[in-house]
Amino acid sequence: MKIYTLSSKQKIPVSVEKAWNFLSDPKNLKTITPDYMSFDIISGADRPIFEGQIIQYIVTPVAGLKTKWVTEITHVRPKEYFVDEQRFGPYALWHHKHFLKEIDGGVEMEDVVDYKLPMGIFGRMAHPFLVKPKLKEIFDYRQKKLVELFGKFPSTPETQTEIKEKNQDQ
Repeated sequence: MKIYTLSSKQKIPVSVEKAWNFLSDPKNLKTITPDYMSFDIISGADRPIFEGQIIQYIVTPVAGLKTKWVTEITHVRPKEYFVDEQRFGPYALWHHKHFLKEIDGGVEMEDVVDYKLPMGIFGRMAHPFLVKPKLKEIFDYRQKKLVELFGKFPSTPETQTEIKEKNQDQ
């Protein structure tokens, strides 16, 4: 079994409270998702995140194919981190950790996603030319959108996508 890990860090010039208020509102996920993905929340986004919250989406990640995605918020520590896990959707495993750390002049946000693709060897074959580039594109878009919303952190590139992939044979 191959498990992939993507990580991304970004600094933004806002307080941890402002960053948390934005990120902990599930409705804002649509704001930081590329328009072509036709991201629509079906249910569960009527309040800020809490442990046990189930959120249902419809998303169109590739070639106009609509996919239902159901996630559960499994861990929350306000102003520090939260974790969402896919319950139903396109991945065999999706475990997404969102971290916030207060730094001089703002906040460092870090995303760590552990995921496994379905369809065995065919999923692994699609990873380098379909899944990995698509995830990188989505994270790059999010970073650019956060710069638009909150401003650029002084003396850093507009986006700091540091997505690293680790293959773990299990």
